[in-house]
Amino acid sequence: MNSLKLFFKEWIQDFFKYLKVLVSYFGSYYLKPKFAAFESVKSILVGKMYQQRGKHSQLIVNAAMVMVMMLSVTLGPSVIVNDSQTQAVLSVGLGNKFAFAQESSASAETSGVLGLSTDSQVEVDPLTQVSDKPRADILDYTVENGDTLANIAKKFGVDTDSIKWLNKNINEKKLKAGSVLKIPPVTGVIHTVKSGETIYSIAKRYNVSAQAVVDFPFNEFTNDETFALAIGQQLVVPDGEMPDEIILSPRANLASTLTPNAGAVSATGSWIWPAAGTITQGYKAWHKGMDIANHSGGAILAADSGTVLVASWLDNTGYGNRILIDHGNGTKTLYAHLSKYAVVVGQTVKRGDVIGYMGSTGRSTGTHLHFEIRTDKGNANPLVSLK
Repeated sequence: MNSLKLFFKEWIQDFFKYLKVLVSYFGSYYLKPKFAAFESVKSILVGKMYQQRGKHSQLIVNAAMVMVMMLSVTLGPSVIVNDSQTQAVLSVGLGNKFAFAQESSASAETSGVLGLSTDSQVEVDPLTQVSDKPRADILDYTVENGDTLANIAKKFGVDTDSIKWLNKNINEKKLKAGSVLKIPPVTGVIHTVKSGETIYSIAKRYNVSAQAVVDFPFNEFTNDETFALAIGQQLVVPDGEMPDEIILSPRANLASTLTPNAGAVSATGSWIWPAAGTITQGYKAWHKGMDIANHSGGAILAADSGTVLVASWLDNTGYGNRILIDHGNGTKTLYAHLSKYAVVVGQTVKRGDVIGYMGSTGRSTGTHLHFEIRTDKGNANPLVSLK
């Protein structure tokens, strides 16, 4: 009996050894070549797919954008329905003054919660607090009973001359309710470009600097480097004056005060003129500084004492060669479009020291200085501070 068990045990062991050898033989002579062929085909397919990578990426991106737009249209109203600011804006658009008053009240309460006093909000000197961006387009305004050209101009933040120039047949003394007036986006002239005209000839025609026209954010050019124009396009000329027309709101632009000599060693918070020349563009919502032009160039002076933070070219800003001075009292001054530097980063300068020379580098149409006064509350109007 024991010998029989031993026989079966040895037979089973031999059988499994036989299966192991059989499997090894089958794998070596049958499966291995097939796997090798499979790997070869796979490598070819992967190579082809790799070569075609990105072929359908644009299609996928476009499909994703369509899905996002559909979700925005579908879910947008439900997302913003409880947003008080959106409700206020919609209410104003519908003429609901009560809702607008509620929004203003809520804003005041929020300011109180944040610890901002009402007095601190209405303080405007020396800051020019312009929160609204300039409009891009000409508006159509329907005259109401009691309207005058002066109050319409005040309502839209432009002068009466600008409205009269844009509406050739307007009779200021006989405004009729229901008539439609075209309102320019800013004080100035709307010009339609004609053949042969350039940014310089247009600026000269309307008694402004070409730089002021270039700086208006919604003016477009067929070539941003040469400021080329397309025939028939409309160009906004900020502060432009229509030639051969009586101007009821003259725009003084001459800087009669020359830069004085060097002043105090420490920052005083009062400013001297950084350059001598003509003010060709003032402080605007889209132009947070003042331009002083002088064809002969000239020295640029530190408006107050401080430490030089920057003296270099910064790409993609349009400033060209610029200098930034920290005055140590929460204010900094920027001097842009310089031809040369006369200071290095880290040094200190006295009020009235020469820091560089006027030029036309960066996004500039002629020799001038772009000057900014920057504070913790935003940019200040240099013309107000310098007076």
